Amino acid sequence: MSIVNKIKPLVAKTLKDLYGQDFNESNITINTTKPEFEGDYTVVLFTFGKQLKKSPEQLGNEIGGHLLKSYPEFFKLYNVIKGFLNLTIDDSYWINFLQTNFSNDTFGFIAADGRNVMVEYSSPNTNKPLHLGHLRNNFLGWSVAQILKANGYTVIKSCVVNDRGIHICKSMIAWQLFADNATPSSTSIKGDHFVGEYYVRFNTEYKRQSEELITKGMSKEEAEKEAPIMKATQKMLLDWEAGKTEVIELWKKMNGWVYEGFDVTYKRIGSDFNIIYYESNTYLLGKKSVEEGLEKGAFIKKDDSSVWADLTAEGLDEKLVLRKDGTSVYITQDLGLAQQKYEQFHYDQSIYVIGDEQNYHMKVLKLMLQKLGKSYANGIYHLSYGMVELPSGRMKSREGTVVDADELIDEMISIAAKHSEESGKVKDFESGELKELYETIGLGALKFFLLRVDPKKRIVFNPEESIDFHGFTGPFIQYTHARIKSILRKQKAIGSRESGAGSLLKLEKALILLLEQYPTIIEQACEEHNPSVIAIYVFNLAQSFNTFYTEHSVMNAESEEKKQLRLQIIEMTAGIISSAMGLLGIKVPERM
Repeated sequence: MSIVNKIKPLVAKTLKDLYGQDFNESNITINTTKPEFEGDYTVVLFTFGKQLKKSPEQLGNEIGGHLLKSYPEFFKLYNVIKGFLNLTIDDSYWINFLQTNFSNDTFGFIAADGRNVMVEYSSPNTNKPLHLGHLRNNFLGWSVAQILKANGYTVIKSCVVNDRGIHICKSMIAWQLFADNATPSSTSIKGDHFVGEYYVRFNTEYKRQSEELITKGMSKEEAEKEAPIMKATQKMLLDWEAGKTEVIELWKKMNGWVYEGFDVTYKRIGSDFNIIYYESNTYLLGKKSVEEGLEKGAFIKKDDSSVWADLTAEGLDEKLVLRKDGTSVYITQDLGLAQQKYEQFHYDQSIYVIGDEQNYHMKVLKLMLQKLGKSYANGIYHLSYGMVELPSGRMKSREGTVVDADELIDEMISIAAKHSEESGKVKDFESGELKELYETIGLGALKFFLLRVDPKKRIVFNPEESIDFHGFTGPFIQYTHARIKSILRKQKAIGSRESGAGSLLKLEKALILLLEQYPTIIEQACEEHNPSVIAIYVFNLAQSFNTFYTEHSVMNAESEEKKQLRLQIIEMTAGIISSAMGLLGIKVPERM
């Protein structure tokens, strides 16, 4: 239990003892005391003042005095500043907390409690390799899954692969026209990169053919419809849907190349899934949901036999769920897949990690499921995130201007190597150790940069900025962890329960207070589905340690008792840095 949750019932009891009135603990606000004031935690008094018809200053002195008198082992001092009661917690509490928890590897984590949650992320297309935008999606999804797990959820990580449709056929047609039977192995090109090149080649040829038709007198719209490569692609899609053998075989072959490529990247970035759904298997799902919706009056059939959901009462518009020819649209498939997922896993919550350009679509999906009376509809949550842009602007797949994930990772590792070698601190590392270290730093920098920002915000990505060893970055935190580990290699903390350390110095206490907040931080990150809460916290923790270590020696402390206290502080600090960075999917080295 956090200290705030310990203080609240004591304040509630004090209010009852002094004034004979019951106050709900949820209405008692307690914050960390601002640095410019004396104290550890602050009780906001204004709410009580209105109800009790007393001035905040009078209330503060009465409540503060009663708390010190009733709980002298807990509270040491108090002061009142206007409408705020600042409480100082006795040092013995913090020392006892530290000695109880400094070597606890699972501090802040909750055991599984039976709640199920599904997290869907990645969602790649098989016509192109993973890019920078996919990396933010993967890092977010994986991290949120870990944070949920730390809060007691049983987590199912899922991925929906977009492996059908006109965009897939574009790569296939281009390969038929231009590849001369080349393969990833014959060209030594990674499978997803190989197929992606033909997607770009399609668009280049499509543009050329369209422009040629325009010069012959066609309108732009007409030329784009009549371009031979587009007509061939549309025919291929119809052949695929009809199950034409040679088309299906080519589709399987090219998708297989892409999956092999994806698997390499996923392994490298630490992304994994419990179950993968393929659009080619799910695109027919949902027709049953349409029939159910018609029976319940949730959907309406128009004169042309198309089926629609009327969402005007909810402030939206009418949404097509079945075309007049009986074929599905994307939302139909999503309805069916949501039902399939629930039947498989009976989740309490289903989180979709999808970019903010799909905000409307996800709102429609949830509303439709509610209209269908699905019990799981309220558990649908859209983790909407902003796009990742470059200083030069947005990326465009069809123009081949995206930042390739594999190439970016290689670049990050190269920058990490350059910075590390310039520091002159890796001269005694063996080549294998260096390779692992550079990958750890490079990937850590990339993940931290993309996770340190609130998911709702857009990111302008700068590789050089992300890898700085001195700023709000992953490498700074990794270096802090390695620095602590170098101290602990000289001497480990002893698990003594004897306090003997006397009173806490200001920076000692500040660090312990931060450590105590870790469970609350994990809980907040879970409630908000926001890994940046963890990132900001662990950065502040690393900063606090470095400030402390600049001012106070550990190995040359004033006494053996102080030395042991500080060893306990830094061991717990290293443990929580490792734990918090682990929730972000970032490794922390023992040496740097």
